[in-house]
Amino acid sequence: MTTDRIAYLVLAHLTEPGNHELGALIRSTGPAAALDRVLHGHDLSPALTDAVTTRLAASGLSPTTAHRIAATMQHRADQLDARIVTPADEEWPATLDHLSTITDDTDPHHRNDGPPLCLWARGPRGVAETLTRSVSIVGARAMTGYGQFVASEFAHGLAERGWTIVSGGALGIDATAHRGALAAGGRTVAVLPCGIDEVYPVSNSALFERIPEEGLLLTEWPPGTRPHRARFLSRNRLIAASQGTVLVEAASRSGARSTLGYARLLQRSAMVVPGPITSAMSVGCHLELRRPGTVPVTQVQEIIDEVGGTGEPAPLPGRDAVQGRARPVAGPHPGAAQDAQGHLDGADGR
Repeated sequence: MTTDRIAYLVLAHLTEPGNHELGALIRSTGPAAALDRVLHGHDLSPALTDAVTTRLAASGLSPTTAHRIAATMQHRADQLDARIVTPADEEWPATLDHLSTITDDTDPHHRNDGPPLCLWARGPRGVAETLTRSVSIVGARAMTGYGQFVASEFAHGLAERGWTIVSGGALGIDATAHRGALAAGGRTVAVLPCGIDEVYPVSNSALFERIPEEGLLLTEWPPGTRPHRARFLSRNRLIAASQGTVLVEAASRSGARSTLGYARLLQRSAMVVPGPITSAMSVGCHLELRRPGTVPVTQVQEIIDEVGGTGEPAPLPGRDAVQGRARPVAGPHPGAAQDAQGHLDGADGR
């Protein structure tokens, strides 16, 4: 392993993903020098110093033995039939580096929103290659039949045209988008809020087995990491790093709206599917449509035009609109609607 790769692996183990202070240090000194300063506590904030000290102690390591972490991580990846990708590797997606532009150390809500230091990946394709032409489709877990149909059709249509579909692997809109892309024989990427060895939600186990056959499972969290709400919201910034994000359905307090917010901060296309004004699952979408720069989309070609696809004009409504084709799609998880109540549209923040 190269010196920089080792440094990234160790630093990723010693801090929370996306740490703004650490990211700024790496950009100014390089990963190897940053690791040296972190291990010896030179000119670091008390919060970062405490975090590193705590994690070293929990691992039974010291500053002089911390480099063993890299070999341990690589061995674990091999056991899991996965690989670890760092910014020192050719397949690293440069689009994730753009996350450095939205971090703000003065805002606690953005303190851990910087670029990840490594990605655990499972699947045959390179990460950068897979994400080069990608669109994210996100939305409510407690989707309606309308949202289910739209998410499936949009994902299928985009995948047919060579676009990778990115989502979070959750129940509802996320899982429907992944399945739509797979049904088209296309590529899809699930960004996980947990370790690569975890299966969440368990009801999507079969889907998580299918995705890495042609696409990728990705996570910035090491094996053994369990999902919790903060990680669901944090991983949304990675989903938003694609060329554009489409919000299909969302309740007023849906965490899927945060993905659209990250897309705006990254100056990516923020797109929303309008829904029935009588539907609670469209309230969040309509709130987002009131924000400047948000683009309503009603068909696949409009999405492609917005993210800079073929440059061809969108067809007239009704010609190749979503209503024009119908395919069977999997139904929503039977407990999704009930589970959403009292959990801000689900424990994953959607």
